[in-house]
Amino acid sequence: MLEVLPAGRDHERYVRDLAAFQACRELALAEPASAQRDIRLAAFSASDLERRAFADTVMRWNGDIFWRPASESTNIVTRSGDEARAVFGPIPEGDCEGPESKTIPREVDGNIVDLRPNPAKQGHPLEFEHRDQNGNEVKWTATLPKCDKPSLAGSATFCGLNSRLARVVRGNVEWLFLCRKSHYSQEVSTDPYWLGSDPRFSLFGTIGFNRQSGEIVFFDGRKDRGVFDWSKTFVPPGGHSYSDSVGRAEAEAFYDPTFQVPCHACHDNKSPYVIDPHIAQSRVGYRAAEKDSRATAFSLADYLPLRPRLLDSPFRVIGSGYTSTYSVDLMRAKTVQDPSGNCTGCHTLTTQITGQRLAPDAVSREPRITLPSWVQLLQLREEKIIYAAAAAHRTDWALERVGGIHPWMVPGSGNDLSLNSPGLSAEDWQRLSDCLWDAGGAECGYHPLYTPCPAPELEAGGSLLTNATIEVLPAPVGEATTVRVLRFGWKYLNGYGGVPERDDVRVNVAIKTGAMPWDRAPPKIDAYPTVEEAKGIDLEPHEAIGSAGSSLVIQNASYAGHTRWTDPVASTLPRSFRLDVPGKCNQRILIRLLPKRFCFDESNATYSAMDHLIYADIVCD
Repeated sequence: MLEVLPAGRDHERYVRDLAAFQACRELALAEPASAQRDIRLAAFSASDLERRAFADTVMRWNGDIFWRPASESTNIVTRSGDEARAVFGPIPEGDCEGPESKTIPREVDGNIVDLRPNPAKQGHPLEFEHRDQNGNEVKWTATLPKCDKPSLAGSATFCGLNSRLARVVRGNVEWLFLCRKSHYSQEVSTDPYWLGSDPRFSLFGTIGFNRQSGEIVFFDGRKDRGVFDWSKTFVPPGGHSYSDSVGRAEAEAFYDPTFQVPCHACHDNKSPYVIDPHIAQSRVGYRAAEKDSRATAFSLADYLPLRPRLLDSPFRVIGSGYTSTYSVDLMRAKTVQDPSGNCTGCHTLTTQITGQRLAPDAVSREPRITLPSWVQLLQLREEKIIYAAAAAHRTDWALERVGGIHPWMVPGSGNDLSLNSPGLSAEDWQRLSDCLWDAGGAECGYHPLYTPCPAPELEAGGSLLTNATIEVLPAPVGEATTVRVLRFGWKYLNGYGGVPERDDVRVNVAIKTGAMPWDRAPPKIDAYPTVEEAKGIDLEPHEAIGSAGSSLVIQNASYAGHTRWTDPVASTLPRSFRLDVPGKCNQRILIRLLPKRFCFDESNATYSAMDHLIYADIVCD
């Protein structure tokens, strides 16, 4: 039985620990011998108490800086928002009516169309007004069954009017907010709901994307709400910060916690947005677009800029809730090379929707598989239904070879339709379609679409741990005379993605204590705590501090002053880390520093592969 209270140990807790030990011991002795083998006693040996005393002292000396980012809440929306904020920095409010928003235009027979009161009819009923690129009235219609560029979403209204898109760019990070007007029938009517002045809409989506790191995140409005209102802004998931309790509660009621929509299936071309004629950009959908006035009058022009999307570009989905929902899809997704060399020289096609839906529409060829499996046959049937439905909502004008815009991609010329290039041949399409359905072979050049979570210090961006130092200081007032303060620190720049507020990296600190050698010779590398110990494998936890193997491990140290559940201050310079830990006279302290990145996906965390080792001999007078 222990009689000496370790330095810094609270007496009341010591008494409780001792009582717990005695109670468990009595319980174990009362059990049969066979049962005793299965009972884990809640007992604390001298070394256990010392570890607890060490942990208490470290927490008392350093404050509450040991914490996992984005772990404050178990609510899936709030946690996902915190994860996104830790990677992308502050999330702007969704504002589909602000100065940075645009209305997605709708075209019919080469003209712009909108729902307006018809002044030529008694009572001015709402009808569809058609105007040319010069603003001249062409005609009025009471229905809008077809359009030139029907949506390929599959579940949204094909020729919906007055949906709005907002784009906010902050450094390398881009946010897109889509306020989509849609109807369960997938058809447009003269209901006032379709007016551009009516703020009601039915589908809200948010995408965050880092153009340097390729990280992307998705959020949708709840699916049990029939209507939203863009006359007000929408709070970010997770609120504006950890301390925004009102915003966090509002976001939990607004966003879909089930991630019902698999956004990654469409937004899978290593870009935050899908490039197709439905978005009506000037570079697609018109013959000789640079010379056609409609390209400027009716399109979003360069509102969504062209981005290079290479096969080996980084691309990773953020959000543990989302990635756990679609883990199998994300694992199986592949990029594809066109065996004929026609379609993937400039474009990234995948075995997801860019390949199975956008590519067939782009070349005006029905999706096909030469020898489909039973599962593929069911999926192929569904895609053929969507393909036929989109075709049924496309105008005849769009299909004309002279002046028309479909197909909207042609071999050799890409989206330059002025050259009257022939369409993709049936033979070339069959080979490509097999590849897009993951039914091809080596000729498809398959490559994983999504890239793994990068380890700290190995990714681009200069994220390095530097300037590790250590010093021995006198015992603080009130501490035992045999105790010394071991103060060590380092600097770390979390530069991945170029986000000044990035907060997804912490540092594990493994500490091993031993006798100070008489010759004070430097330690060999195998004397230090191992990497596995620093990772906390089989860790015996005590809050943020526990033991692993022969080492004490301090987990998830943040930079100095960054206390639990606070958002970091923006910085483009390395942050300073500092820890004070107790040490005893005439001991050698060996330390391994191990940066870890929280991936916010199924992989949980990834660790640096670099050694950061420091030591000190505690010499006392």
